[in-house]
Amino acid sequence: MQIAEVFAESQEKNMSLEISASTTMGEILSAYPSAKLGLFRRYHIGGCTACGYQPTDTLEQVMGAHNISDPREAVIACILESRQVEVGLQILPTAVAAALTPKPETRLVELSSPEVEAALERGESWPLIDVRSPEEWVNGYIPGAQFLTLELKFEALDTWPKDTRIVFYSNAGRRSLEVASYFMAYGFTNVRNMAGGLEAWSGELQASNVPLLTVGVSAINDRSPEA
Repeated sequence: MQIAEVFAESQEKNMSLEISASTTMGEILSAYPSAKLGLFRRYHIGGCTACGYQPTDTLEQVMGAHNISDPREAVIACILESRQVEVGLQILPTAVAAALTPKPETRLVELSSPEVEAALERGESWPLIDVRSPEEWVNGYIPGAQFLTLELKFEALDTWPKDTRIVFYSNAGRRSLEVASYFMAYGFTNVRNMAGGLEAWSGELQASNVPLLTVGVSAINDRSPEA
């Protein structure tokens, strides 16, 4: 499976909307779902109540409310380019598996970013972080993964080097994409999302019988167990 195939279904829909100052955020996000994260990465809007917006708000209203000084054309370009940025954050489960158990026959996998491929060729590993709920974690997780507790999240944001290599995953890859985007917005340059999440993972899962005492968190408050 190619990285681009993960997002191919929305390609035609994305070509159908012409964005203007009066276009509502609901219309924009319906046609360009990845714009939610693209706008957060670039302008830090849409990530919390204080920096959020309503589906009925127009693009012009959002820009004014959040003091975005870039020309409207630049904001529209950010929206249009958000899908390609999102694709660049993806890493295939086969690549993650190759990094966890490096073998000559499994390292030659197709990746979307040259630096990840080069790292795998050198036999390096990418730390895995599980962003799902505690209940999902104890029912099964990828061996060697860390659970994203609140403490781990703030430790990483406050103390980890910004070039730390991290792969986030969730059930379908949506929640982990939001976390990867969140870390990217805070200056991390080597984060990736496991495309397709556990639904695309073909390796073994490790079960835990010990409930976690700390609740993990998603970056932008999307805790849907389906993603």
